[in-house]
Amino acid sequence: MNSPSDFTISDVSAHDIVETVRGALLVLDDGLTVVSANRAFFSMFATIPEETIGRRLYDLGDGQWNIPALRRLLEEIIPRENVVEAYEIEHDFAGVGSRTMLLNARKVFRPGNNVEFLLLAIDDVTELRKKEREAARLQRVAQTIVDSVRDPLVILDEDMRIDSASRNFLSMFAHGAQNVVGRRLEDLMQGQWDVAALRAMLDRVVPDDHPFDDFLLEDDFPGLGRRIFKLNARKISAPGSNLTQLLLVFEDATKATLFDRHRDILAAELAHRIKNSLQVISSFVAFELRRAAEPCVEGYRAMQARISAVAELYDVIARSSAFGPVDVPTYLEGIASSIRASLIGQHSKIEIMVEAESYKVLADQAVPLGLIVNELATNAIKYAFPKGAGRIILGFQHRDGEVTLTVADNGVGMVPTGAGDGLGARFIDAFAKQLGGTLAKASAETGTTFIVRLPLTILAENDDSPLQAI
Repeated sequence: MNSPSDFTISDVSAHDIVETVRGALLVLDDGLTVVSANRAFFSMFATIPEETIGRRLYDLGDGQWNIPALRRLLEEIIPRENVVEAYEIEHDFAGVGSRTMLLNARKVFRPGNNVEFLLLAIDDVTELRKKEREAARLQRVAQTIVDSVRDPLVILDEDMRIDSASRNFLSMFAHGAQNVVGRRLEDLMQGQWDVAALRAMLDRVVPDDHPFDDFLLEDDFPGLGRRIFKLNARKISAPGSNLTQLLLVFEDATKATLFDRHRDILAAELAHRIKNSLQVISSFVAFELRRAAEPCVEGYRAMQARISAVAELYDVIARSSAFGPVDVPTYLEGIASSIRASLIGQHSKIEIMVEAESYKVLADQAVPLGLIVNELATNAIKYAFPKGAGRIILGFQHRDGEVTLTVADNGVGMVPTGAGDGLGARFIDAFAKQLGGTLAKASAETGTTFIVRLPLTILAENDDSPLQAI
């Protein structure tokens, strides 16, 4: 068994990397004694290093960590598997309260002497699980409500007064036909239907024959609570009669909308976690880069840049709160910023600019798109500016029935022989083909421009339908 004093990871930089991990992190020796812990662990479990370092894990907090599920992980699963991810346990800690934790465990060996240690990353998902349970509860309530009624509807005359109403509308909103027929929709109940945008749309249905679908309206309805309704309207005419009326159907969309909101929250949380994981990997690559032999340095830097390009996608998704279409200008700005930080530096005379039209691409198309940009921009930095000064422009435009992705520089012109024939070039070709695109290059003494012509199918349709919150 190793003592805590034997553990130094390998140098101070490694300790710094451990401290940058957002979640709680423990390092245990082969006897499950704590040899290192980061600040996040001390904060999460309201403890201090003197009460943690050098003590056996099961003895921490007067035995609070002597948890059967944890013992099973450390004593049965890890010896057999070496690496375990997303192992979930729940425990009530004195002074901290009940915590639901995801544990990621991995065996590591100290270089040179084959000494074994165990990394135990602890991710507190207590609040997330509470939200999931609450969302599930709300879904069950909404499902029960929706399953108990049919879609209500009303028929309005040319003056927008209610001519007749379905039994379901009466039972849901009016408590009897005498309270509805002959009245305007906006006068019912407590004015929930008195919405300017809705009135404007209804006024166009009959005279302009302008039907509409999926107009969303959310409000508190007496006896019903908070509801979200989807309204659909059509002009109707009775055969053999000049009488024209308007049919208005109310679809209860509460369940679906709450589900979408919950899904977006989880999507953003998942994207954030993926981004953080990629950043941790990038940090470890940076650590290896500092120790690597010169022939390996370029490969490590290329690896780090590619990881950062993918991480930037998940950062955009996390900030947009949904796994939906990815905003191209925002995405390219993020990649440019990442390249500046990792390859150029603050005092460099090389500029990276973005000139992208405001389009969105499908999320599954964004990864190869970003990696193409990263490879081409990195290549320009390496070969286009022997004097260390110049400009790179990342472009994205819709032209002549296709989309063009461009990476242009004002450097020395044609890439030197062999510089564009390596692994990066093969990546670019593969990613362009994956997107259904073609790659072209133009070069002169004034610089080089790479053009990737892409089909319009990579663009996502914008959904600009507003939710009318009252």
